[in-house]
Amino acid sequence: MSMNNGFPMLNRILITDIGAEGNAIARVEGQVIFIPMLVPGDVVDIRIRKKRRNYLEGRVVRFHEYSADRIKPLCRHFGVCGGCKWQHLPYELQLKHKEKQVTDNLTRIGKVQPGEVLPIVASDEVYYYRNKLEYTFSDRRWFTREELDSEIDFAGKNALGFHVPGFFDKVLDIKECHLQPEPSDSIRNAVKRYARRKGLSFFNLRQQDGFLRNLVIRTSGSGDVMVIVVFFLDEQERIEGLLDYLSEEFPRITSLWYIINRKKNDSLADQEPVLYRGDDHISEEIGGLKFRIGPKSFFQTNSRQAEKLYATVHEFAGLTGKETVYDLYCGTGTIAACVASGAARVTGIEYVEEAVRDARINSDINRIKNTVFVAGDLKDVLCESFFREHGHPDVIITDPPRAGMHADVVKSVMEAGAARIVYVSCNPATQARDISILAERYEVEKIQPVDMFPQTHHVENVALLKLKNET
Repeated sequence: MSMNNGFPMLNRILITDIGAEGNAIARVEGQVIFIPMLVPGDVVDIRIRKKRRNYLEGRVVRFHEYSADRIKPLCRHFGVCGGCKWQHLPYELQLKHKEKQVTDNLTRIGKVQPGEVLPIVASDEVYYYRNKLEYTFSDRRWFTREELDSEIDFAGKNALGFHVPGFFDKVLDIKECHLQPEPSDSIRNAVKRYARRKGLSFFNLRQQDGFLRNLVIRTSGSGDVMVIVVFFLDEQERIEGLLDYLSEEFPRITSLWYIINRKKNDSLADQEPVLYRGDDHISEEIGGLKFRIGPKSFFQTNSRQAEKLYATVHEFAGLTGKETVYDLYCGTGTIAACVASGAARVTGIEYVEEAVRDARINSDINRIKNTVFVAGDLKDVLCESFFREHGHPDVIITDPPRAGMHADVVKSVMEAGAARIVYVSCNPATQARDISILAERYEVEKIQPVDMFPQTHHVENVALLKLKNET
């Protein structure tokens, strides 16, 4: 072990596992070290960067041996871009570690043992599976070591791509992305060329200035393409020039929008989109049902896997046609629509009013008559008077955001006493936290991990909780 600036260098360390947030794990003298971008079996020298209370964080300085499991990443941006950090790991090992992540969280954080762990549901497509990507314009481009060593003149370099991890104002200029099918790459690169030719300014996050801010591209299995260009400055002549160019170059665009966002953050939830040309939505089909997707609609970004996910939810719900079902955090009503045929009544609750409006439209499109959608904050809505009005739930389906359910919502769900709870989560850690509370009255009968995001450490999990026999 050697020292440099107070942080030790650890030599010839064997990587043994993969843990939280997808980082690799090494163990030295009883201490756990997390290191990004490695594979079990790698032997490396590690520079310790940070000392935490119960673990260390390090980075690779030198490779001595490469793991036999390591494969060549497909993307030229691997290692710099913040996404797809597992491209160097074979897909079957990605699935293994995701499944382990789910069970580890339940047993270690939730302190519960699931009755049955079903094998993780793999994705049919490990690349080009996303139906939505959001890119950022920046006049503060991130340069790779190779670019810095190339002696290119970097003055005034702009970028259109993804934020570099750890640098909120730095953006990596993306040449190609293997997450979304064409015409995504072609549209992004065409916009960049047009902006360069016309001298359009890219956004500066620190100074809060610049013309171009974000580019959102949504696609669907039916071939629909939605493009949303977000501007910081309301300069109509330049806005129309870019949008007209996109219309002419890409007749495949079926829905073209723009937004003027003058806020300090990139969130579009409170912004008003303007339809410039084409339809006001695109359409997607899941399980024989059609769904309308607007510029601000939440929709699962892997449509084909979403169909498998919702089929699991329907199966776990165990519906016979007589049940009153609550769909919490219902979004645009996709789960509600997928289970409605098996229930007497489905009541969806969602905070975002626009999503509730979309949910009602989606039910109408599919001629579903037994759904009701309510807009409101779940921690305020879910109470005894609500139960009296809408009926006590026999089954509760909950699909909260990454932060999990609010503590008051967990309490209300537990007090509702539904016979079954189907908990869908994109964050097994917060799911485990909530289940540890629900375990007072519920037992975890089984879980079904579903891989929605190949090449990343993210995993979706569906847990079936059954009410204990309370005597």
